[in-house]
Amino acid sequence: MHYHPKSDFMRVMFERGFVADCTDYQALDEALLKGVVPGYIGFDATATSLHVGSLIQIMMLRWLQKSGGKPIVLMGGGTTKIGDPSFRAEERPLLTDAQIAANIEGIKRAFSPYVRFGEGATDAIMVDNAEWLDGLNYIGFLRDIGRHFSVNRMLSFESVKSRLDREQSLSFLEFNYMILQAYDFLELYRRHGCLLQMGGSDQWGNIVNGVDLTRRVIDGEVYGLTSPLLTTSDGKKMGKSQSGAVWLNGDLYSPYEFWQFWRNTTDADVGRFLKLYTELPVDECDRLGSLGGSEINSAKIVLANAVTTLLHGAEAAAAAEATAREVFEKGGIGEDLPTVRLDVSELAEGVGIVQLFVRAGLAASGKDAKRLIAEGGAKVNDEIVTDAGLRFGASHLLEPMKLTAGKKRHALVVIG
Repeated sequence: MHYHPKSDFMRVMFERGFVADCTDYQALDEALLKGVVPGYIGFDATATSLHVGSLIQIMMLRWLQKSGGKPIVLMGGGTTKIGDPSFRAEERPLLTDAQIAANIEGIKRAFSPYVRFGEGATDAIMVDNAEWLDGLNYIGFLRDIGRHFSVNRMLSFESVKSRLDREQSLSFLEFNYMILQAYDFLELYRRHGCLLQMGGSDQWGNIVNGVDLTRRVIDGEVYGLTSPLLTTSDGKKMGKSQSGAVWLNGDLYSPYEFWQFWRNTTDADVGRFLKLYTELPVDECDRLGSLGGSEINSAKIVLANAVTTLLHGAEAAAAAEATAREVFEKGGIGEDLPTVRLDVSELAEGVGIVQLFVRAGLAASGKDAKRLIAEGGAKVNDEIVTDAGLRFGASHLLEPMKLTAGKKRHALVVIG
């Protein structure tokens, strides 16, 4: 892409690797130069927290605000009742209104470290699409909005085609999702003058539909911008670790574990991740990313500290680094490690090593833990464990016990 942006926001997006596609680079760039551009990203409330996979989108909203735009965080209180079928193999389980409300409360907490909410021109606002979707009159909606959608075109979108090609059922409920997402854009334009929708590149079809609908219904000129779908250099989906999702809420995933996730970044990803997930100058990101040998480890610590500071604050980042140093350099035990607390009653018959590794999040299943032990990757207090049948009683836990999986992942086991 040879477009040379003039606005601060678009320049940052290009320089730091946030751009996959845009409906009209030049017109969006000019709109950004003219005044405050409100831009939104939608987040469905399918869990009580967002995970690292959403962080690229949150950073886009942060940069929009830093460069004079107005971030709109759209919570999908309405659309979550359906579930986005994009590129999913099967239908999502339907959530109750109470579950959705609880999830929205949890997700809100992830945004406040990144964007400033308030009443000002560039202050972020959080909006819930249940406001306009819950009260829709179905027949009126079909007449006013549905007539702008060609079923032929809807069937041609990759997200729908992939489901049909595999002959997996796509319910009529889910098929409506893209109409509702397009309608969200139209409503946000009407209510808040929203000119921009952003999202991952899997949302391209949904975003283009919203741009078209807004133009057709009220002749509004709006834009779409997508970011690349991130996989790590070894092909894994961003946001998952061996022990499951890397949540942004500290009560689900401790600041230490979060720090550790970034510290364990593959060498090849360091430069790219510094650009996307921190605010360090681009040349510094390039310099750190090109370090070789053991020096790249210091770049990973810079990455872990910067990303953790943005979300959990500088103190939490410093504490995580100190704990990590204690664990790795001294083989000691840091206080911030994930901890399994055993009740004395559990210890009467002894607790198996396999169960401990699973409960500590160091193995995804019993089978996984047994494989780890068989491959010599499991340690207790820095000693390799070879017996998967090992059991521990109260006498083994007079001191905290340290579990290690591979070289870098640790947990503690304590009584109480």
